Amino acid sequence: MKKNGEYQRSRIRRRIRGKISGTTARPRLSVFRSNKQIYAQIIDDASGKTLISASSQDKGIASKTVTKIEQAKLVGQLLAEKAKEANVEGVVFDRGGYVYHGRIKSLADGAREGGLKF
Repeated sequence: MKKNGEYQRSRIRRRIRGKISGTTARPRLSVFRSNKQIYAQIIDDASGKTLISASSQDKGIASKTVTKIEQAKLVGQLLAEKAKEANVEGVVFDRGGYVYHGRIKSLADGAREGGLKF
């Protein structure tokens, strides 16, 4: 069953990546969710480089005892702060094959509150 779920997510992810691509003007905000942590990167696909990254393991977030949904929101806000410093205002959101619900939605909302435009 687990293998089937991973296969299904990889198919969805490939379909999304066929339609979404990050440029220098609007890089891609990519999300990865594990059972305990959440990671987000802002990637310029034209040059193939990660511009900014944030995760729930960063110092300011890992020390707080909050739920995983609140943790995802903090990661989104931290990513938005780093993006402002790097002069990135608009991004294309790549949900990575996950349903736009729960932690993924919370991360996106946190990034929007921080000032990123999708």
